[in-house]
Amino acid sequence: MTETLKAETGVFPTQNASKYLQQLCKHFAHKVEVDYDAETGKAALPPGPAELHATDSDLTVRITGEDDAALKVARYIIDSHLARFAFRENFETMDWQAV
Repeated sequence: MTETLKAETGVFPTQNASKYLQQLCKHFAHKVEVDYDAETGKAALPPGPAELHATDSDLTVRITGEDDAALKVARYIIDSHLARFAFRENFETMDWQAV
């Protein structure tokens, strides 16, 4: 039986996307497996894997989880960390959409 993961994508319009991607991945690396460069990243978050992508104008994060509760936790992990890293931009939450 194949398990289907739910997914959501969040977008944060910012010219500092690469900086935040790298900050997130460096921070997550203290607790989970990560792989990243200046434009892409993957983090094995407890609720499910997250994929990050930075452009000159946006940070996009795709989160996955077994159910809505897992997605809620993953959203919180990403949003709460970005709120600390992007406080100069008055970041509150990504614009999350179901995939």
